[in-house]
Amino acid sequence: MILQNQKDFIGKKNGKKVIVGYDLGREQAQISYCGLEESEPETVSAVAGTEQYNIPAVLCKRSGVSQWYYGKEAVKFAEQEEGILVEDLLTLAERGEDVLVEGEVFDPVALLTLFVKRSLSLLGMRVPLNQIEAFMFTVEELTPRIVDVLGKVAAGLQLKAGHIAFQNYSESFYAYTLHQEKEIWKNDVVIFEYHHFLKMLCLECNRRTRPQVVFIERRDFPGIERRVWKEEDEGRQLQMEELDALFLHLAGEALSGRMVSTVFLLGDGFKESWMKESLKFLCRNRRVFQGNNLYSKGACYGMRERINPGREWQEYVYLGDEKLKSNIGLKALRQGEDSYFAVLDAGTNWYEAFSEFEIILEEGNTVEFVITPLTGGNVTNRSVSLDGLPERPGRTTRLNVQVEMASVNQAVVTVSDLGFGELFKSSGKAWTRTITV
Repeated sequence: MILQNQKDFIGKKNGKKVIVGYDLGREQAQISYCGLEESEPETVSAVAGTEQYNIPAVLCKRSGVSQWYYGKEAVKFAEQEEGILVEDLLTLAERGEDVLVEGEVFDPVALLTLFVKRSLSLLGMRVPLNQIEAFMFTVEELTPRIVDVLGKVAAGLQLKAGHIAFQNYSESFYAYTLHQEKEIWKNDVVIFEYHHFLKMLCLECNRRTRPQVVFIERRDFPGIERRVWKEEDEGRQLQMEELDALFLHLAGEALSGRMVSTVFLLGDGFKESWMKESLKFLCRNRRVFQGNNLYSKGACYGMRERINPGREWQEYVYLGDEKLKSNIGLKALRQGEDSYFAVLDAGTNWYEAFSEFEIILEEGNTVEFVITPLTGGNVTNRSVSLDGLPERPGRTTRLNVQVEMASVNQAVVTVSDLGFGELFKSSGKAWTRTITV
């Protein structure tokens, strides 16, 4: 079981600021929290006194009145036919289409915000919400549209948190793993996640680089869909044996040739006691854990590292789908010596990457960026030509440079002519170019 042993109520007990990791799935949500200092996150139970961490990500509008319920209570009222259930809140918000309930139109982002706000009442019974210093959303995938939606949800929550950020499940997996004992991740680490279908995440580290580069590979197994078990014992037993054999085969194939030290089994599909031979195989020279609060805890760890990076965090760089794969910099002259000026660092989320600085142009009318990939490959240069820049003597043109990412491999560079004090007035010209990184 993924450890869940932080018993005292962080925040209510000592008044310290806390970090919240909010796992926002398409069907379930989950909330973990921890102190700003070193402590293991605790996961909020949806039912007091139990380890039922999953909160159904649904709302229910009570028939005929403007009264909304969330989570398990929403499901209950809908089953009793006392209200209208609204499901797929994250998907609806992602699509941006209005939601019609009892003839009334609702903004899907507002509904998602309402759900998140109501679900935080579970946390409020343990931690006063004004003690939240940092809030991390984690979702399965971070598309530009999802980033936009989460930004609006975060604004709608009106939290007083000093830090609000987003990361995907893979990065939460990475953050969680780096905060476990070294024995857990001395080799590759694998997640098998089984909800509607089976998927695998495999974390591997290139220990020959500095910093050490971490990759996470995803593989889906749509052929292993969630089973609907037969009612009679004999039929159910046969189904379980077939699923066990199928998972054994696929797991054996997926792990073949890998040195795997730890396997995590996540999802309700693994709770149904069908694993026999497959579990024996997984436990052979590996540590195996089962649970479902890894991502929300990983969100807490990830946010804590953003605020105060630890030593190990600085020794590793995770290059996921949303991460810059290359360092972006400039060759510059400092105190008469050639040097490298870092503009954007590999491992930064592309949608958060931004840099602004000023330079003095030595000569000519180009600004040249140095692209250094951490995934292998050659260092390359990208030039931005400033056509129409007034001709001036060397080192008498001051430029403002802004760099931000339009996608994971496209950087938008904006250069503005600032002139040079009283000697040369600014021409007022600016140039915007997109470079591939």
